[in-house]
Amino acid sequence: MTTTSEPDLDEVMAELAALEDPRILAVNERHGDDHGVNLTTLRGVAKRIKKNQSFAEELWATGDSAARLLALLICRPKEFSGGQLDAMLREARTRKVHDWLVGYVVMKGPHAEQLRLEWLGDPDPVVAAAGWALTADRVVKKPDGLDLSGLLDAIEAEMADAHERLQWEMNTCLAQIGIHHPDLRPRALEIGERLGVLRDYPTPAGCTSPYVPEWIGEMVRRGEG
Repeated sequence: MTTTSEPDLDEVMAELAALEDPRILAVNERHGDDHGVNLTTLRGVAKRIKKNQSFAEELWATGDSAARLLALLICRPKEFSGGQLDAMLREARTRKVHDWLVGYVVMKGPHAEQLRLEWLGDPDPVVAAAGWALTADRVVKKPDGLDLSGLLDAIEAEMADAHERLQWEMNTCLAQIGIHHPDLRPRALEIGERLGVLRDYPTPAGCTSPYVPEWIGEMVRRGEG
């Protein structure tokens, strides 16, 4: 496709359609996604287009997951309003789009804390999961002002029976508290062991298990090594 100063939506959508691989799609569908584009290739398309907020918004509006992932790579996170991001999250039902929106855009913009507080208690578990993802990020990067013991109380009471997406992010938060806050590590380990969330999660060789006692133990060992 010929590169122009302003990308053409129809041309880019046709390019994305041509990049769809049925084998990738089959794998992604098992993980809650609905696109079949190789993500390294997609990043190459984004690098060629470069940052372009208006075109990112056009891509997002198509509703196509590959186009939305591309949008998240070329957008400028600081140019979204909090209301836009809230609406986008509620539209982003596939896992990869949801994760990239939170990790690549919300966390890098000025509305992260406002949205974290709004989303944490949302009745939609997928929206609440985003609130917990932002909380886990803050546990690591800016814990001052967080009620870490209160977070552990909520995790202890709610994680075992939570929706899988919400459970995953609460589990991540539990692990990060245990990894980065040694005074709370014994309690985080005890909660993780007693609840047993993700104890049997299939973990490829060379990767760290998301089961909290193993996750904390491995990261602490690395830090001490």
